[in-house]
Amino acid sequence: MIAAPTDRGRPAVTGAGTPPVRRRVEQIMGMPVSLALRGRHSDDDLARDAWAGAVEMLRHVDRVFSPYRDDSWIARLARGDVLLPDCPREVADVLAIAETARSESGGAFDVRRVGADGRPLLDPSGVVKGWAVSRAAALFERLPETDVCLSAGGDMVCRSAAPDSPGWRIGIEDPADPARTVAVVPVRNGAVATSGAVHRGAHITHGRTGVVPTRVASVTVLATDLTWADIDATAAYALDGDALAWLRTRADRRGLVAWSDGSTDLFDTMSSGH
Repeated sequence: MIAAPTDRGRPAVTGAGTPPVRRRVEQIMGMPVSLALRGRHSDDDLARDAWAGAVEMLRHVDRVFSPYRDDSWIARLARGDVLLPDCPREVADVLAIAETARSESGGAFDVRRVGADGRPLLDPSGVVKGWAVSRAAALFERLPETDVCLSAGGDMVCRSAAPDSPGWRIGIEDPADPARTVAVVPVRNGAVATSGAVHRGAHITHGRTGVVPTRVASVTVLATDLTWADIDATAAYALDGDALAWLRTRADRRGLVAWSDGSTDLFDTMSSGH
């Protein structure tokens, strides 16, 4: 969903004299998690320790929240094998965020659904990815004078802390042709998330109605926090034709809605007072 202009899935930085970017990648939670570091501690023991901590944190989150692991707390909770008070506190925290998202989106975003067999489903993945990556990214705050971009499945947290940092330039894929970009956005400190069907098919439906979006092709949201950038991108995509109108009610967001007819709309509520 998010791509660099010449290197899909990675932040792009251009300009003479730009310090080199050191990269790492690991397959976690069923997707590639990648790290880009630039600056004073891009390739030393501090960087390696922070990366190891981030990887272990994300693996722990997968063990707790994966709906595809029979032994995860969330799978056991969904089956009724345990009750919410039995689970680690983080399960209640994530479900509380999910309930806020359900309410604020009018039910478009909902982690609780009814399966084809009539049984209830519980899948908080739409909250967990952004929430987990935000927590993992905080581990890199211990690296002074170092720029960080931590990405999971294309959704990312960016920080610019190096002296004279050029920041990060994030390309947004064209949903009709992922080899192209429809926009490149500069990000110094913040989060970027995109929702759509290009890479995973029609996996997002309206939480209350179950309808698959057809008018909207992708939604990209920039915010200060990846948890809510990811939730809002998913909720807006599920809202389909109402995506842009709803996003304009969300404070401190900016981004782009790409429509199925090839047109695009920008939105920015950073200073609108909404």
